[in-house]
Amino acid sequence: MFVDKVTVLVKAGDGGNGVVSFRHEKYVDKGGPDGGDGGNGGSVVVVGSKNQDTLATYRFKKKITAENGHPGSERKKHGKSGRDLVVQLPVGTVITKNDGTILADLVDEEQKVIIAKGGKGGFGNAHFSSSVRQVPRVAEKGEPGEDLELTFELKLIADVGLVGLPNAGKSTLLSRISHAKPEIANYPFTTLTPNLGVVDVDGESSFLVADIPGLIEGASDGKGLGDEFLRHIERTSVILHLVDAYSDDITKNYQTIQKELKNYGHNLSNKPQIVLVTKVDGLDEDIIKDIHGQLKNIAPPRTKIMTISSLSGVGLLEMLREVLRLVKKEKLRIDKQKESTLPILTFEEPADRWHIQKQKNEYVVTGKKIESFARRTDFSDYHGIQRLRDILKKMGIINALVKQGIDPGQQIVIGDPAIGKVDY
Repeated sequence: MFVDKVTVLVKAGDGGNGVVSFRHEKYVDKGGPDGGDGGNGGSVVVVGSKNQDTLATYRFKKKITAENGHPGSERKKHGKSGRDLVVQLPVGTVITKNDGTILADLVDEEQKVIIAKGGKGGFGNAHFSSSVRQVPRVAEKGEPGEDLELTFELKLIADVGLVGLPNAGKSTLLSRISHAKPEIANYPFTTLTPNLGVVDVDGESSFLVADIPGLIEGASDGKGLGDEFLRHIERTSVILHLVDAYSDDITKNYQTIQKELKNYGHNLSNKPQIVLVTKVDGLDEDIIKDIHGQLKNIAPPRTKIMTISSLSGVGLLEMLREVLRLVKKEKLRIDKQKESTLPILTFEEPADRWHIQKQKNEYVVTGKKIESFARRTDFSDYHGIQRLRDILKKMGIINALVKQGIDPGQQIVIGDPAIGKVDY
């Protein structure tokens, strides 16, 4: 089954907890702390694969989870880190967050991207030993791994997209110019999923063609099958618009498809196009000229209009050479555009910066670094709370709270939503 869009829950592994432990060995007085650190949680990694061509695996498998890190143990033994979960997805898959942020765009085979990072393991009490703190009774919890709801969307990577109304001859053309074997029949919507075929031209160059299921009026709004598959034209360099020479209304059929491309957006209507008048077998030259004239009157200036017959082969080689020329030209333009595009620099707030906001009788403290410490704190442990108080003091947060008028007994909330609370 061909599935090109799914929503999944992705959970990276949690870091393992550090432990509180003291060395107990005969003849070794005051052996000291020896609690080991927890292992890191496994990350979720996606890899582009040309051996995959559908997202059907994740139609029912709605959660992807990496392995948690193991806790540390006595004798300063480090916990085992969780294994990364490697997920193979078809080349062309775009992974986005709920807010539309793109996490990954798998355009190459073996391209790897971490989409959910595993949590760091917590420190054991051996980590906190010092000349002034010789008997630390505190250990950290492991950080939770990232937990995200993501959308996987497959956009086929093809050089050329075939578009047209149902029964315009797209599948027949694809079967004739490549080794693809799409279903072909004399009724609308024979093709229910996109088909791909590699086309060789003169035995020297090749390009990849995608046969997009038949579009109808309103496809960009979800009618018929078009809304599901228009996304597969987004990456193409060239569009071949097939028009059936035996159509009752040539111009209306042409305008219907052009309207849907424009309404869908994503620059589809501005891509280089060739209009192919198909099924011309048995038509008089005068009729073919009349069809060309009708299309030239409504198509954008300099639009290439060609005549072909997939059955007899008329015009196919000439058409393929022209398509190859356009594909090469468009790829060269895109490469130059990439070279001239300056990278977009984004500036993240420093990790040690924090903010305080009073909410009713509480003070809410937010900031990347302090929230990270809070996540690794066991709020049920007295020693863990005391360590967090020390961190709040060293970071200048306590001093700032005093200036804002905090009173004894009022609570300091770390994180929004709250990760944990401590009394002032």
